Amino acid sequence: MFFDGISEALFSEIPESTVVKCRVLLNIERFEIGQSYVTAKVQNRYGDKVTINIQGGRPGIELQESLFKIKDQDRGGSPRYAYLLTKLIQTKKILVRKLPVIGMRDWLLIYEDTLVELSVKDEYDELEIVVV
Repeated sequence: MFFDGISEALFSEIPESTVVKCRVLLNIERFEIGQSYVTAKVQNRYGDKVTINIQGGRPGIELQESLFKIKDQDRGGSPRYAYLLTKLIQTKKILVRKLPVIGMRDWLLIYEDTLVELSVKDEYDELEIVVV
């Protein structure tokens, strides 16, 4: 059911909706492969196309404001972590990762090695992000 032991452990750690600052489901039509990264276009809540960039390196995420409606004062400060969930197309296994939120950017930037590898292989087409 799970991609690996990390996914299985993190799945039960995802918090209840009372502490979630934002939950977004991204539908990814097509990945564009760069030299050390992968990009894709997704639609934000205003109907605009926004770029997401997935690359390897030290795990972390920089959120894009038009994708995430986050009000710091309402839920106890700035977001600290984001859980990424996806179901692999062929095997139906669930991948879960927990990344520290680094900040905000003009596009969504995700640093996570396994997600890059799976993107290159076109293994998933949806990505759910739960920000806490």
